[in-house]
Amino acid sequence: MDSIIGEVRSNIEAIEGHTALYEETNFSDRAEALDFLESDAIDRIEGLLLKDGWSEALTSLKQYAETVRTRLEGVDAGLFCGLRQKIASGNYTNAELRQRIVGYAGGASSGGHQADEGYDSLDALVSGLLLTEVAPEGASPRGPEMVFYQPTPARIVLEMVEKSECRQHDVFYDIGSGLGQVSILVHLLGGIRAKGVEVEPAYCDYATRSARGLNLSQVQFINVDAREADYSDGTIFFLYTPFEGRMLERVLERLRHESTKRRIRLCTYGPCTLQVIQQKWLERLDQNGLQENRLAMFTAPQRGLEAAQQLAEADPAGSAFWDA
Repeated sequence: MDSIIGEVRSNIEAIEGHTALYEETNFSDRAEALDFLESDAIDRIEGLLLKDGWSEALTSLKQYAETVRTRLEGVDAGLFCGLRQKIASGNYTNAELRQRIVGYAGGASSGGHQADEGYDSLDALVSGLLLTEVAPEGASPRGPEMVFYQPTPARIVLEMVEKSECRQHDVFYDIGSGLGQVSILVHLLGGIRAKGVEVEPAYCDYATRSARGLNLSQVQFINVDAREADYSDGTIFFLYTPFEGRMLERVLERLRHESTKRRIRLCTYGPCTLQVIQQKWLERLDQNGLQENRLAMFTAPQRGLEAAQQLAEADPAGSAFWDA
């Protein structure tokens, strides 16, 4: 036991003495250190306490690890507070904020250009910046085709903003927007109006408060069933598999109808991409094939408006709810 305690203490001391971790700019290294403290120190000590019972040495060691963790978390809290204040004051251009985020996240910011799944320090940075309250639990019953909420990996959002080449007149929609990170981040990095469509009232209220706290008047969240939403001003749409089956088909039919009026772009991530690929009115813009863990991008170009209109006329059942 003494050797284990000595090993754990040595690791904690190494983290505590690593002065660079207390510099705000070293967010990525600090995130790794916090993960290590949690899994290799605190969780390990708690496991020993459960196995061997109360021990003054183990209890003291746990308190030491928690003290170092609190100090590191305090550095992050100061970083997030400073970033939020500058965003709310309009002191960052879109490019400057992206440069800041990429710089703090380090290697994780290569994001969508890597094939790995999962979350990383970039997600920890975005969550700390945008999610200032404890996330609510959804209270509304979920339909059989609705998918359990998961946040979109931040690397996917960065890639989408980069490749969408946002223009001033664009309006972005995140369909199934959850807690609102995607819409807020797209606005902050792309400089365009952004809206989230979310059927869960608690999520929608949370997202609205987050945007309001950053003084973002061009970000809006709409509490409505995605099949009934008004998409008449949208030009870029995003789906991270919020639903499947017929529900997804109905939303895609709504977007097909919009594509008869103007050129739109559709971005997807996750299993829904396989269903979207089957839409004949869409043209694929990327070379990612059938990979669910990569961003997929489509367009309904203006030169295809006539074909889209013909498809709409051939599917009166699909258009029945457009005018509802």
